[in-house]
Amino acid sequence: MDVFKFGFKQWKRHLPLDILTKLLSFIALTADLLLPMLTAIFINHIIQEQAVDHKNFFSFLLTGEYGEMHTMKLFFTVAAVFLGLILFKDVIVYIKNYILQKLGLALETDLRVLTFHKLMDLDSETISEYNTGELLTTINSDTIMFKEMFCRMIPNICDSIFVLVVAVVMLARINSHLLIIPLILTPFFAVSLLRFRKLARENFRAIRGCNSNMALTVQENIEAVRLVRSFTNEDVERKKFDASNYKLRDAHIKQIKLSSTFEAIFGIIRQAAYIGSIAVSAVLVMRGELLVGYLVASADYVFRIMNHVTQINNSLFQMQQQLVSGRKMLDFMNTQSKIVGGEESADEMEQLHIKIEHADLALGGQQILRDINLDIAPGKKIGIVGGTGSGKSVLLESLIRVHDVTGGQILLNDKDIREYDLDSLRSKFSYVFQDVFLFSNTITSNIAYSEPEVGQQSIVKAAEHAQAHGFISKLTEGYETIIGERGLGISGGQKQRVSIARALLRNAPILVLDDSTSALDVGTEKRLLQDIKENYPDRTLLISAHRLSSVVDCDEIIYMRDGEIIERGTFDELMKQNGTFAKIYNIQMTQEGSVNFDALADKLAEGGV
Repeated sequence: MDVFKFGFKQWKRHLPLDILTKLLSFIALTADLLLPMLTAIFINHIIQEQAVDHKNFFSFLLTGEYGEMHTMKLFFTVAAVFLGLILFKDVIVYIKNYILQKLGLALETDLRVLTFHKLMDLDSETISEYNTGELLTTINSDTIMFKEMFCRMIPNICDSIFVLVVAVVMLARINSHLLIIPLILTPFFAVSLLRFRKLARENFRAIRGCNSNMALTVQENIEAVRLVRSFTNEDVERKKFDASNYKLRDAHIKQIKLSSTFEAIFGIIRQAAYIGSIAVSAVLVMRGELLVGYLVASADYVFRIMNHVTQINNSLFQMQQQLVSGRKMLDFMNTQSKIVGGEESADEMEQLHIKIEHADLALGGQQILRDINLDIAPGKKIGIVGGTGSGKSVLLESLIRVHDVTGGQILLNDKDIREYDLDSLRSKFSYVFQDVFLFSNTITSNIAYSEPEVGQQSIVKAAEHAQAHGFISKLTEGYETIIGERGLGISGGQKQRVSIARALLRNAPILVLDDSTSALDVGTEKRLLQDIKENYPDRTLLISAHRLSSVVDCDEIIYMRDGEIIERGTFDELMKQNGTFAKIYNIQMTQEGSVNFDALADKLAEGGV
């Protein structure tokens, strides 16, 4: 029931037009349900010449004004009314379908907006609990499927109920004995539906899961195309895709078998009702209780009753798939973000003082940070070094609450960052992530991502400071060059420089470079950091790196291992300590950075150097 409530909450804004479509549909159905009565007149009073009866809604045509019985004039009159009703019905149905399809598209759009906005509100840790295929299915396929329930299934059921009521009234008006067969067979429909509905819902869950897995497989191969090619693993990926594809096929085949069985059983019941009704009508005709024309009309009404009972059953059967999609969307919308913003605003603060006091952080039962203490005054330059898995990135991400510390606290101007509104807190940071992401757009659009309306001069200036202007100028289209997904088409170092230009243009008080110069040569990196230092002297700079030369000019350097700070100080102080930092730095300088940082750090930790 809560799935219906969720859908109706979005549908109710379209309720006035929805009511209009139902009224139009009822009008069209009424016109259609009157046609058998005209058929009865045609048989009883044009082909034959029976006495006038008053069970027919069109008895007024038999007064002689529109033609005498058993004449061509009456034939053409009845034919004209028949064609007029058909034309009227078709026009109404066209208008109804047009409005209903527009309402369906509006609902689909609303649902897609709703789910995408929810995705934007969730923190990265919560999003990571979903695979990409599941998210794509929820935001795209489920919205399409779920709207079908409101713009197709429910209207079909309403139409069928209306037809059942009117057709039963028509049959009762002709002869109440004609209701015997439909009343006897209706319970068989109900029992069969209850049996198949549960099986259908289970099948549709399996199909949806296979669709999500298929989407994930394709999406991963699109993103990892270069990796797959470099490892010549095409056959492995083909087998993985084939397995997903065949599993999806088998799930659909299972559903097809169930649907076929469902259709066969209901078809048998429907035919039994039709034949039984003709038999009852024939008996009534032979006993003189029913005119021949009404035998045809009653058979038509019984057939419509059975068809619409079947339509109700089919709609309820297919609705199980939409309910599965609706449930997935509702569960997604009810997902609570693990990172919740506070009430305080950081918008008016310019001088930002960060303090990290005894910070611990555990993720997935694993301790990532241990007793971290840092005091970062406004404008201070901090270097953070350490091997892979030392906690550098997690520490920096914690400043903008990608993760929340599980012990201790992080203060911004002496106030816990959890008290600040997330948007205002994050607006104070220009973050360049370790995994650079560029959109499939022009270089200009990528650099101006935070300020789309900014002038070209500011974009060029940011690119110059990021040491990106030179290579951009050499491109055929310059700043209007369109780069592919994830920056395909330019090198790793070029991607990093574009992303740094994007961060510089934002002009936030705190610039975070999370191992974002790793693909640059030493000379380019040195020029870039020197340029930032000279042109953004008031900006707080936080740099994490594997290359220790990246942090030599920082006011303070911390060396991390296994989530702890094991060494700290200025570059000169650390070199005098002759600890791990100094030894790695000396080896990197003598070997020009070609040494593997992680292997060397592990060796030093074990006392092997």
